[in-house]
Amino acid sequence: MNNPIRLERAARRWRALFAGHLIADSDDALIVHEEGRNPVVYFPRDSVSMEYMSQTDRKTRCPYRGEATHYTLLMDGDLAENAVWSHESPIDDTLEALAGRIAFDASAVDVYEADEKVARAEGDIDHTDRRSIDEVVKHTDSGAGVSQRDHWPPNVSMPER
Repeated sequence: MNNPIRLERAARRWRALFAGHLIADSDDALIVHEEGRNPVVYFPRDSVSMEYMSQTDRKTRCPYRGEATHYTLLMDGDLAENAVWSHESPIDDTLEALAGRIAFDASAVDVYEADEKVARAEGDIDHTDRRSIDEVVKHTDSGAGVSQRDHWPPNVSMPER
């Protein structure tokens, strides 16, 4: 059986954003190319925030990648059912590197190269480096009293009395 799937080691860092939160970040991603389909990025499990995912009963099967375990993503009240999957034991030996890696449904999760520049919808705003946006998101409190990273020190001082 001729395997139509090709793996490519990502040359740059990849990230996944869901509900305004960074949920995956890796410089060790694999990109799966399959004829007639969009490329899919697979992240190492240890670079994914698995605490926001719960395994579902859904199982799908590929003759090369094997059975896929699916997960539902829930964060801050936003839900993406079966939007995450993993192939624990690929059938084809050439795809063994996918074992245990995590992939996201691009219609539910924003998966992107970290170096990519993003254009704003508003015409009067310049293009902004996505890395800067990510850095702000990681240090921003969502209103729940927590952030993904420690808050930055204040850049202003209190007025003297």
